[in-house]
Amino acid sequence: QVHLVESGGGLVQAGGSLTVSCAASGGFFSIRAMAWFRQAPGKEREFVAGIPSSGPETYYADSVKGRFTISRDNAKNTVYLQMNSLKPEDTAVYYCASRPYSNVRLGQGDFDYWGQGTQVTVSS
Repeated sequence: QVHLVESGGGLVQAGGSLTVSCAASGGFFSIRAMAWFRQAPGKEREFVAGIPSSGPETYYADSVKGRFTISRDNAKNTVYLQMNSLKPEDTAVYYCASRPYSNVRLGQGDFDYWGQGTQVTVSS
């Protein structure tokens, strides 16, 4: 059983920055790929960024590439999403997700544990 808890969401002005975190408990964090998804009102949940269990590779949706950075600290069982140059269209509930493999996949069905989500609101 893996338990994920997001934190760090909030209200920020367009052009600002925010970092959200996801703390994992329950074991085996270091061998699991992690990802961030988001869901805006009236829209489907979408992949934002992913990071494998180890190694330098990271993966991003085109809409956030160059603005968002995903990272992880396996010693702290935590994954981060640093968000810069935020836009109103980045407003959504942000979820972290974990999958029982070391490599990243982009589909929601590839992840077996999810956090409860943290709201990020970007004002114009």
